[in-house]
Amino acid sequence: MELQQRGALQVFPGSTMDLLLGDVLDHYRTYGVLEKLLQLPERIYDQWIFQMLPGVQQTIIKMYYDFDDAVMRELLGKKLSARHRKELDEVSISTGINLKSCRRQFDNLKRITKAVEELTGTVLHNIRNHFCLPDDLAKKYCAIIFIAGNRFETNKRKLHFLTFNDFYNCAHSMMSHWTTATADEENEGCSVDLERDFLLELRDLRNLLEKEKEHKM
Repeated sequence: MELQQRGALQVFPGSTMDLLLGDVLDHYRTYGVLEKLLQLPERIYDQWIFQMLPGVQQTIIKMYYDFDDAVMRELLGKKLSARHRKELDEVSISTGINLKSCRRQFDNLKRITKAVEELTGTVLHNIRNHFCLPDDLAKKYCAIIFIAGNRFETNKRKLHFLTFNDFYNCAHSMMSHWTTATADEENEGCSVDLERDFLLELRDLRNLLEKEKEHKM
């Protein structure tokens, strides 16, 4: 019925409704098999089930792991727990993004976060290579992990007006200037470990400011 409402038979003249329904079901079955491979993207390049050009493989992986900024803004600062996954219907309503898409984005973020915790080496390198993601997308995930790992507050009411892009730009600047980094990380500006001495200096500065404020009062 929905295919008829969309005028599918007019778009594909000569086709029958049974033929179109069968084709749609074939695509769903193909996606079901392909999704299992996408959860470990390196498998895409080793499998023989789907014959795809390298460019097509890269595009499929990028599209699967890409996310909506509005959804990711809702997930910032939240634990990626089963309880929060059950609450994704609220995220879907507030962002206007399909619930299945919200779940995919949640699961992808949780999968990447868990993987980099267990891998040695730099976070950006691991995301880029283990999940076969392009630089721009890998850096976004790196920033999200940096925000979560350092427990930055993102959900206070006074911060609600800030977008995901605002937090990403802030995190990227901090990773470039406030972290301890290897030579490779310095070039890419994606270290996620805040410099300890710098944090101690910030704490001392805060104490001085508080004392100065008390003195003026």
